[in-house]
Amino acid sequence: MENNYTIRQQNAEQQTAELIARFKGNDTKAFNELYHMHVNMLFNYGSRLTQDAELLKDCIQDVFIRIYHRRAEIENIQNLKSYLLISLKNKLCDESRRRIHLSDVAVEELSVMACEHVEKDYITRESANNLKHKVSRLLDKLSPRQRDAIELYYIQERKYEDICEIMQMNYQSVRNLIHRGMLRMRACAV
Repeated sequence: MENNYTIRQQNAEQQTAELIARFKGNDTKAFNELYHMHVNMLFNYGSRLTQDAELLKDCIQDVFIRIYHRRAEIENIQNLKSYLLISLKNKLCDESRRRIHLSDVAVEELSVMACEHVEKDYITRESANNLKHKVSRLLDKLSPRQRDAIELYYIQERKYEDICEIMQMNYQSVRNLIHRGMLRMRACAV
């Protein structure tokens, strides 16, 4: 049983892929939907990098204008969200250097700080997704009762007594069921 977050994430990824396909076919409505789907996330992220809200809005617009004019290249983008975040960071650095005449050292510090943040977020998100998929595949290898017991104990963090009541089993049977399920998952993981 996948959790709601994973299902929502898969739906969002599927919706994004469909919008990209429509956009590549010159559907401007799809482009508008992509924009509205990501603009708040970009503004929130950009607000951490600059206090200049007008500069931030201009840079977000420029990122989307660039995508609009280079729609043929969009198929090379594996993860649109990461691409947008990195593009915004780069655009903010370029505009900051141009508008405020920051020293190269200050811009590099901003770039390194922003890049590290984006990379850490991306790596954390990808690691969590990979782990969820591995656990889901391992849970699929269990019997339905083992899967239910393990989900109740480890995912929903229920006590053995609660699981006994829910599954209408005695205490030792629940412990044995969870133990055998974990052994099977470990064996399948190797």
